[in-house]
Formats: sequence, structure tokens, C-alpha cells
Amino acid sequence: MRIRIFLGVCNFMHDLACWRDRSSAPMLKLGTLLSLTMLAGCSAVGPDFVAPAAPGISSYTAQKLPKQTMATPGTKQGVAQTYKQETLERGTWWQSFNAPKLNNLIEQGLKASPTLAAAKAKLEQARQAYAAQSGSTELPQVNGNLGGQRKKNNNASIGQDGNENIYNFYNAGVTVSYNLDLFGGNRRTLESMAAQVDYQKYQLDAARLTLAGNIAVQAIVQASLNDQIATTRDIIKNQENQLKLVQARLNLGAATQSDVLTLQSQLDQTRATLPPLILKRDQANHLLATLIGESPSAFVPQFTLDDFSLPSELPVIVPSQWVAIRPDIQASTALLHQASAEYGVAIANLYPQINLSANLGSQGLTPARLFDANSVIWSLIAGLTQPVFNAGLEAGAKSAKAALAAAAANYQQTVLVGLRDTADALRATTIDADTLNAQTAAEHSALASLDLTEQQMKLGAVNALQLLTAQQQVALARLQTLSARSQRLSDTVTLFQAMGGGVPVTHQNQPQPETLSQNQTATPEKITP
Repeated sequence: MRIRIFLGVCNFMHDLACWRDRSSAPMLKLGTLLSLTMLAGCSAVGPDFVAPAAPGISSYTAQKLPKQTMATPGTKQGVAQTYKQETLERGTWWQSFNAPKLNNLIEQGLKASPTLAAAKAKLEQARQAYAAQSGSTELPQVNGNLGGQRKKNNNASIGQDGNENIYNFYNAGVTVSYNLDLFGGNRRTLESMAAQVDYQKYQLDAARLTLAGNIAVQAIVQASLNDQIATTRDIIKNQENQLKLVQARLNLGAATQSDVLTLQSQLDQTRATLPPLILKRDQANHLLATLIGESPSAFVPQFTLDDFSLPSELPVIVPSQWVAIRPDIQASTALLHQASAEYGVAIANLYPQINLSANLGSQGLTPARLFDANSVIWSLIAGLTQPVFNAGLEAGAKSAKAALAAAAANYQQTVLVGLRDTADALRATTIDADTLNAQTAAEHSALASLDLTEQQMKLGAVNALQLLTAQQQVALARLQTLSARSQRLSDTVTLFQAMGGGVPVTHQNQPQPETLSQNQTATPEKITP
């Protein structure tokens, strides 16, 4: 049940009687009254939002981060990478790989991706929803009306005898209404919608970062597969040459049929590994085309691992700066802000709602009479609604409080997942360098062993099985080296993503992204969700 208290027209007319000009003063005085009441509504119930503090940690991993990774001289992706701690901002981090074809692909993807188009549309939707809500709640609503009608009355309807009365009736007027928002429910609603704008903005940033990372990773995967295909074909060619050599020795009586069959079996097995590699490469091409907004049938550039230079410097920032550059964490912060504002809305619903309205118009039997001063009509109305018993409102406030607690927990989980991803990427870049160094040494040893075995084979000192074993070791070592090179590139991309796509700041006084919720939030007081 609600008690509705209306301050009627008579009370306002009594107050207005003291004003000098009765024909034009009411609306002018009403504007003054509304201005004063809007200034009166300067407080908002519920918590004022403060962004959570940055994680109180000094490092991402339990192991101490080395100054730089191990180098592997003579290998394209064998450069030592130095971890540099400096201020970062989101930028074109992919240019660090010095691969023009990759730059072109990512730029095309950022322009043509349907995923980004959808994210941009959602951001625009949130902005327009905020503008619509702002326009309907922050300022008084003014509506004009103009009408005319032809009426027929019968005096019998009022208990009198008489003939019918037919006449024309015209009216024109302006209606002004305003919600006083004394306890800030409308302002909290706007704050919530502004936080939603922030959320969609950071979602767009995250989509850009993810898309660029996916394109870079898929280009590296395609390059690795292309190199594996080329290496496998070289191995097949070498095995074919060895098979011809053994067959020639068989004809001379220096080898057995078993030696020929052993090498032929290995050659067939190696040939069988080629079609799956080609399939994976084609699938990588299809995915690349889709990522850049093209159909799978579209042509995409072909990469090799030699097309990529491994960045010699890796960006690392302290956790306190890290939370400010990661778009997923900023998006989670915006959702927490939205939940805080919605909790304020639910609390404001428990307090009185005050609405003001005014009408100024004119009525006449002819259009010309609408401009007659004696035809002016007006009214001023104020209404107050105070919830007295409404269990739903109290339950709604409790629900909003629980949603705020859930948003706080989700924020903490987002931070923890981000910290884990960053720690994984940092450890991976270090271990990858050690792996490539060891794998390159293994490949050199396998090649030396194969060279020696081939020389001994020519002299008849070893059999075909020993040659086969040496060939298998070289083939495996080459493919594993390619995998190690590819892994260094991919994990470097992952680290750039983990650091929010940050690149070193090259000049000072960088403009900060504007966020509506920061501009709309009152002087904050720390809250504990």
C-alpha cells in the first residue's frame, strides 16, 4: 500500500496570487521552482563506487625473472630476449615481429572483422541508450499538443430538456514534467548505464587484442606447417636417393633385399606424414581468411618461420600498472561499477519519489480564440509517493546487493586468471629459449651422425638399418627444431596479449581513454562489496 500525497491546484494558485503577472508568470516561476528543486536533489543513496586496488604483489611467478633468455646463435628465432620493465600503452605490438605481410593481415582484420563490427555496434547501442536515459531523466520533459474537434451534446445527458448543441472545440498547450530525484535513483541509473558503456568499450578493446593475437598465432602456425612440409619433402628426397643407392648396391651384390625393403618401408611412412601436414596448413589458411573477414576460398599470404623476427625486448610491467592496461580486467571493473550503481537504484526505490508537472494551454471555440488571454488555462501539480509496505522493493535491494557481491567475486577471479596467464607466458618465453638451444644442439648432433653413417654406408661398414636409424633421428630433430622456433614466436605473441597488447610509451602526456562512468560518478567513498 502506498500513501499518495498530492499538493493540489488550489494551494499553488494561492501562492501564485502573490505574483504580479498572472498571465505569464506561472510557467516562468515554475522554471525557477524546478531549477531550485533540481539543485536540492544533490545527494544519492547507496555506495559510491571506487575501483578495486591493484594486486599487492611484486612479481608474477615464484621464480625470479631473468634479465634475458638464453641465446641460440645461428638460428633465426634464437635471439636472446630481454625483459624490460617500462610504462606501456596499447598499440601495434605485432610490428615488433618485423613481418610486413603479418602487419597487412592484422590491419585488414581490424577493418573487416564481423566480430569487431558487432562489438562496435554494441558500444554504439550502449552510448545511445545512455543518451536516451540521460535526456529523459536529467532534464524536465516538455511536450506540446494541438487539437481540434467537432462535438455534439444533448442536454438530456445533464437532466435538462432542450435541443442538441453542435459546436467546434480547439485546444493548444504545453506540458512540463520532472522527477525531482531527491535520493538519486535516476542518477544511479545513469551511472549504471555509463558503466555499461565502459564495459562495451573495453570489450571492443579486448576483441581487437584477441583478433590481432589470433591472426598472429595462425600466421605462425601456417609458417611452421609450411616449413614442416618443405622439410618433409626434403627428407623424402634424401630417402629416395638413399633407396636408389642401396638398390644399386643390391645389383652389385653389396646389399640385401632386406636392406631395400627396410628403406622402402621408411620412405612410404615418411610420405604418409605429408598429406596430414598439408591438410593442417590448408585449415590454417581457412582460419586466417575467416579472421580477416574473408571467405575460406580467399587467398591468404603464405609464411615461413624465416619471415618473422623474434623481438629482442619483451614488455613487462608491474601488477599495479598491469590491471590498468588489461581490457578484460577493465571490463570486469566496469561490470562491478554497474552492479554498485544498480544497488544504489534499488536502495533509492525504498525512498519517496517526488514528481512535478505543469500545464499551460488555451481553449476556444474558434482557432482565433486560442490567442485570447481569457482562453488561457494552466495547472501546477506536485505528487509524492512513499512506499509503506512493499516486500518486493526490499527483496530487490537484497538481490542487488547479492549481485554486487557476485560482481566483486567475478572481478577477483578475472584478476587471478589474468595473473596466471601472464605467469604462464613469462615462464614459457624463458623455457622456450632453453628448449630451442637444446633442440638445435640435438639437430646438429643428428646431422653429424647421419653424415658419418652415410660415409660408412658407402664403404659397406654399416647396414641399411643403421642408416635408417640415423635418418629418422635427423628427420625428428629437424621437425622438433621447427616446432621449438614456432613455439618461441607463439609464446611471445601470448606474452604481448598477457600484457594487454602494451608497447613502450614513446612520448609523454598520452591522452587517457574517456569513460562516461568516471565523468558521471560523484566524489567516491570506498565501499566493500
